[in-house]
Amino acid sequence: MEQKYWVPALERADLILKAIARQPGANKMTDLCEETGINKSSMFSLLRTMEALQWVVKGANEGYALGAGISYYNTVYNDSLKQNMNLVERFLEESAVSVREVGETFQLSVLDRNEIIYLAKQEGQSLVRLESSPGMRFPAHATAMGKMMLALLPEGELEHRYPAKMLPAVTARTLTDWSEFTAALAAIRKDGCALDQEEIIQGISCVAAPVLDASGRAVAAVSTSMLQHAFDAKREIALREVKALAEKLSLS
Repeated sequence: MEQKYWVPALERADLILKAIARQPGANKMTDLCEETGINKSSMFSLLRTMEALQWVVKGANEGYALGAGISYYNTVYNDSLKQNMNLVERFLEESAVSVREVGETFQLSVLDRNEIIYLAKQEGQSLVRLESSPGMRFPAHATAMGKMMLALLPEGELEHRYPAKMLPAVTARTLTDWSEFTAALAAIRKDGCALDQEEIIQGISCVAAPVLDASGRAVAAVSTSMLQHAFDAKREIALREVKALAEKLSLS
């Protein structure tokens, strides 16, 4: 991360939480100062704040343990993992039909800040194998799935994720002008699908549609990718099948 965006207080809080997690209830304030290298004045303020947030609790022996606030985040995180696993299972089941219809690879991803993370892939018949294995990350602005999810962010969230409004070029076709990019996102919102034509990988085109939760929020996206000449021939069926798959996976 760029140094200008670094928040030292959060780094110190992270050090404290990790130290407490290693020995729950054992470390007093002075012990935590010694283990983390944080001075007593800063440690006192940080611990008082974290106690108020219920991130930590102080026991009768003055030792600190993790609090209910951290437990809440852990519960939410585990629930999110379960939801993603369920979504992956459903994607692998439902996308088999789409792959047969289009004859190309289908993928599932989620948005993480300004990147997409691939969750699953269903290979098509094409001899071309795409580098989109589960866990891989790509810049959201250069991918169809990323643009689809960015287009559906709440108002103001896009600028929060791109405070400098900088869009690095991945290929010669990547949109790098902020005004052109936001105009493209507006069109994507209207169309309900997004295209990436050689913006992330030269010679490869992709079309994506959103996976929505019960409230209509985009929680993921699905896409199909293929060589550009194949996309020219399969554009209509690719659009139809990727939208159909997204609707099957959506809860809205």
